[in-house]
Amino acid sequence: MVLPTILIEQAKSVLENNWMGYATKPAPILYPHQWSWDSAFIAIAYSHYDPPRAMLEMRSLFQGQWSNGMLPHIIFNQQARDYSPGPEFWQVHRSPHAPADVLTSGIIQPPVHATSILHIARQVSDKARSLAFLREMFPKLKAWHTYLYRERDLDQNGLISIRHPWESGQDNSPIWDSALSRIAIYDGMVPEYQRVDTSIIDVTERPSPAEYDRYAHLVQLFYENDYDEARIFQTSPFNIQDVLFNCLLVQANHDLSTIAGLLGEESQVFDKWAAKTAEAMNKYLWDNTHGIYFDYDLISGQPIHAHVAAGFSPIYAGIPSPAQAEAILTNLNTYGFCPLDETCWAVPSYSKLEPGYSSTQYWRGPVWINVNWILYHGLMRYGYHAYAEHVKQAIIKLPSDFGFYEYFDTETGEGHGSALFSWTAALLLDLLLEEENYDQFN
Repeated sequence: MVLPTILIEQAKSVLENNWMGYATKPAPILYPHQWSWDSAFIAIAYSHYDPPRAMLEMRSLFQGQWSNGMLPHIIFNQQARDYSPGPEFWQVHRSPHAPADVLTSGIIQPPVHATSILHIARQVSDKARSLAFLREMFPKLKAWHTYLYRERDLDQNGLISIRHPWESGQDNSPIWDSALSRIAIYDGMVPEYQRVDTSIIDVTERPSPAEYDRYAHLVQLFYENDYDEARIFQTSPFNIQDVLFNCLLVQANHDLSTIAGLLGEESQVFDKWAAKTAEAMNKYLWDNTHGIYFDYDLISGQPIHAHVAAGFSPIYAGIPSPAQAEAILTNLNTYGFCPLDETCWAVPSYSKLEPGYSSTQYWRGPVWINVNWILYHGLMRYGYHAYAEHVKQAIIKLPSDFGFYEYFDTETGEGHGSALFSWTAALLLDLLLEEENYDQFN
């Protein structure tokens, strides 16, 4: 295992090599643009040793915010023209809300941004500068969260809906199989696109052509409806209340409330949103029999019984009761995830006991550092220090032994996907530097 001091420098080097001068791309070849939740994670790392760069990372991301508050999942680097699907695929010019001078996608990703921005502000030693940064970002964050509750809380119960698998950040997770399978594809239903991922990464690890056709079809539906959310949700076959997305929103609302308080702004609305979403997650997404939170499919009117690691993520935001948290810990130890008394490479993205599990296929089993980082903080929050340390050491050991990969083989630890992956380096840095610099829940 590489010494921590050397590993820190290696991780910093990954971020430096992926720096574009204004933001950080997730990886050198496969992902040459700025991705939304990637940047939020990456900025957390920068905050420990280069707060000005962390602030620039988030400022650059919000340059692409739409006038209705939506924060798109990709801000395109206009110099990287060989990426597909590129900006022309999204046709966001059809929306009156899309920015005229910034190229973006037309979907969103999980809202980690208030958490990241508060994290950055706490690392800035000059308090006047810290408050000035918060003052600059606060209205942007408020508009982002307001968009989510205005446009995506379809049942008005606090649960935000996603309209594309990519909006969850878990692109080809088994969570989406049933929803995608009901989309029948005929001639003319899929816009032309060209994939780059399968020319760079082993095709057996990536989403299938059938899945990708359905991803593209959904995007066509969005731009044909001019990105009008009401029209989209009237016709979309994909409408899901996602556990991870809503969990991260609860924590982000708490953090936005803290930001508002620091600025002397009204904070109660953010606390109310956090409480409403947390209550709805416990009422509608918690499954007491299985000890896990399940996504809910609004089209079928049924929970989606996929045992994925993200189903445990609500511990990160303090959502479960102590009894629910204990059930989550039991599930982690018994249902094909990562028993504490066994040697395993952190928590797999999908239970080894479920049909279709793969140790190497994208979101269908491999270990992802960001999900384990979320679980680590949740375990610490509930006082499960032994299991949290187990997860933390695995997060450190994987890139130390195998390199800074996008995801890792659950069985062997071998790295897969894109090499030199930014959030793997960033979240490793956060764990290695957190004790001397920052406690997230202070």
